[in-house]
Amino acid sequence: MSGRGAEGSANDAAAAVAEQTGQFAVDLPVFTGPFRLLAELILEQKVDVCDIAVASVTDRYLDHIAEADRWNLEEATWFLAICAMLLELKVSRLTPRHTELDEDDLLGGSPDLAYARSLELAAFRRVAVEIARRLEDEAGYFARDVGPGPEFSHLYPDPMVDLKLDELSSLAAALLRPPPTLDLTHVTPVRYTVAEAMTTLEERITGSGAGATFRDLVADCDERIHVVVRFLAILELYREGKVELAQADTFGDIEVAWTG
Repeated sequence: MSGRGAEGSANDAAAAVAEQTGQFAVDLPVFTGPFRLLAELILEQKVDVCDIAVASVTDRYLDHIAEADRWNLEEATWFLAICAMLLELKVSRLTPRHTELDEDDLLGGSPDLAYARSLELAAFRRVAVEIARRLEDEAGYFARDVGPGPEFSHLYPDPMVDLKLDELSSLAAALLRPPPTLDLTHVTPVRYTVAEAMTTLEERITGSGAGATFRDLVADCDERIHVVVRFLAILELYREGKVELAQADTFGDIEVAWTG
């Protein structure tokens, strides 16, 4: 029998099982029956995952959903999750595992390597004993935290011996010179503050009695930055609950009413 004929027979057998059980079924050399049961057997390590051809199972499932009357999203999602799990298990089984080498593996059973390792261990032991002895001997010594007494002051080097007057004046001039003025001509000066704008708006809105529009509140602004500051002040007043804002039409006038 040719390979195509064997595959057709397997598909027919799986289709017959699926028709009887109403579930997606497979016909593999190691198992024939519902795919859900096969997945449970694999997870319980009763069937070796390396004996399962995931590609053949996927092709059979594509044929199964093509023949089905309607698409079952839950079953398709479960099938994708199980296939991803099977692929992960199969890759982990086929990938060589890293094992830590023990002492015998490192030495390889060679007596020469074992003797060299014993010499290294003996050297490390001698060094450890010597370090412990030195730590014990030096435990009674403490560092001096203060300088020498006044009787040794004549031994200090005089820092003013080689210092000349012009060097001292240059040093003093460098230390006392005022720092250079930072050039801020490229920065726009702040002439209007939000606090000042809030005070101005409060006086104008309360003075009008019936409120005012934003257009009226910025009528005296000569610069755009002044309008922006007034707008930020209105938003701050609204955040504090001192004004109510209303706009009847899109891009229409903003009515500002004082609520205190």
